[in-house]
Amino acid sequence: MADSTRTDADSTGTDLVGLAAEAYVYGYPLVYGLSMVGTSLHEGFGALAAAPFNRFAHSEHLADDRTEFVSVNNDTVYSIAQLDLSGGPLRLHVPGTGGAYYVLQFIDAWTNSFAYVGRRATGTAEGEWLVVPPGWAGSVPDGVRGVIDAPTSVVTVAGRYACDGPGDLPRVRALQERLTLAPLDGRPHRTGLPAPEPGVPEELRFFEELRVWMADFPPSAADQAYQDRFQPLGLLEEGPSPYAAAGPELVDALTKGLERGRARVEGVSRAGTGGGEPGSWNTDPHLFDYNLDHFGVGTIDSPEWRFADREASYLARAVAARIGLWGNHGYEAVYAQTFQDREGRQLNGAHSYVLRFPEPPPVESFWSVTMYSTPDYYLVGNPAGRYSIGDRTPGLVHADDGSLTLYLSHDRPADRARAANWLPAPAGDFRPMLRLYTPGAAVLDGSYEIPAIERDGE
Repeated sequence: MADSTRTDADSTGTDLVGLAAEAYVYGYPLVYGLSMVGTSLHEGFGALAAAPFNRFAHSEHLADDRTEFVSVNNDTVYSIAQLDLSGGPLRLHVPGTGGAYYVLQFIDAWTNSFAYVGRRATGTAEGEWLVVPPGWAGSVPDGVRGVIDAPTSVVTVAGRYACDGPGDLPRVRALQERLTLAPLDGRPHRTGLPAPEPGVPEELRFFEELRVWMADFPPSAADQAYQDRFQPLGLLEEGPSPYAAAGPELVDALTKGLERGRARVEGVSRAGTGGGEPGSWNTDPHLFDYNLDHFGVGTIDSPEWRFADREASYLARAVAARIGLWGNHGYEAVYAQTFQDREGRQLNGAHSYVLRFPEPPPVESFWSVTMYSTPDYYLVGNPAGRYSIGDRTPGLVHADDGSLTLYLSHDRPADRARAANWLPAPAGDFRPMLRLYTPGAAVLDGSYEIPAIERDGE
């Protein structure tokens, strides 16, 4: 148990501010991810209504500017369930889609994607799956296609069904209604997440949530060994919270460390990991490779899809949660983002831009470009009601040579052909994201280069 009376660098021989910054980077995905789990349970978000544990909430339409979720996509209709496996396994029924794209992504409390069911991973046939808690050793019932072993007792299932616009919604809604969960033994489950202790000051709430949730949702043994370093911060304390009446030195270290850690995550989130030419897209198929310990159904367990440096994976995990919570591995979908035009200038709705694709991006499923505001990374409201544009957008105008030019601007282009290829932008700064579903080999090996965005007329 930690000694919470050790509150400054002199008494511990430790830089508590630096340690608190490390703890923020390490713990941000757990705290942010479980906060979104709580939002799903009690409030819902965007087009998803609140739903209790072990029940799917279904979007009835594609995401729009009312959907306040980081980097939400506008290509698929969501079906999301928060699973509580504390009472035992759950039986998952998945309807057949007749070849249409869908994916059910399984994410643990630390935001590790540890299993996939869907067209790429398991095909599109109807089937039953058993989702089991850590350490379960029961009998698998007849008729179950496979077992999905969960690393934590709370799991997010993020389902995405490709939807080709409003006219395709009835097909998708019929599939959603047949996507079900049922407890294997009917035992009761808890009704909420473990609650942080009341009375902790707001400025220390992050660390209190991290303390409580680390204890209830332990990570892998290797990660547990790493988090032992946070003992001087009180994060390993059991029982009463050390933050309810923390001394001024500890409060000062934690608040300064939180700001330092947050600045580090924000800085990398904006800069990306590419380091390429001005205006280049940050395309990292390995952004979500921070899962190093849990490889279940539909995952690829190979060194290519794992970070070589465990400590480096913690910052990558935090950045991924910040810019694309619950994002897929690169072999399922690749996300590329940019903040700049070809000259290295911040993209802003005061200017008009062009994005020209000489050839379609190499994908096995489909691709799109989605517009987001900064710094929130939310979809941008616009009179046209268009939030993304891609190979499934009706009415796109291609040039005689087969190339496709998209127009990114706040105001609708006057030219009819340009308006057909228009992606509305906010009045201020923005960040577009290119999504490549089931990307081709050229995307994964880095040989495909996404064209830079240019100011129109330059």
